[in-house]
Amino acid sequence: MNTLTIDIRKAEPRDASAIAEVHQQAWRGAYSGIIPHRTLTSMINRRGVDWWANAIRRAATVLVVEIGGTVAGYATIGKNRASELRQQGEIYELYLRPEYQGIGLGSRLFKAAKARLADHGLRGLVVWALEDNHNALAFYAGNGGRDIAEGVEVFEQKALKKVAFVWND
Repeated sequence: MNTLTIDIRKAEPRDASAIAEVHQQAWRGAYSGIIPHRTLTSMINRRGVDWWANAIRRAATVLVVEIGGTVAGYATIGKNRASELRQQGEIYELYLRPEYQGIGLGSRLFKAAKARLADHGLRGLVVWALEDNHNALAFYAGNGGRDIAEGVEVFEQKALKKVAFVWND
């Protein structure tokens, strides 16, 4: 019998290649047909191995979820960037490789990210998701988020609504 271990930890520079791969796969899966193709490709290409290695070395907090030694997903977290919202923490990104979605890893990574923000003294949490990303909306609502604000992101003159989910802890 083989047992797979699941580990959630702070990313290290050696994880940059795996995170770049997760980013590319997850973003194509989540945003193809939502964000215009040219813009999406450009956004993905900007975040290669070097970009992630620098993000990990900088002050950015990047967490990874590893299953059986494979990086299956990542989250980036920090201070809330939306001054109009009173929550102090923010999950900027939370993505999994498509083949690891729907089995509970995202919820585990979400809880770990939320706990890490609380450990850093950041009370409350906000996460933004594009309104057309129905999987993300269902995920955050299913994890107890309240949809309280809207915003707009513009991609190649295409305005897309985004939704803020909050948790008050």
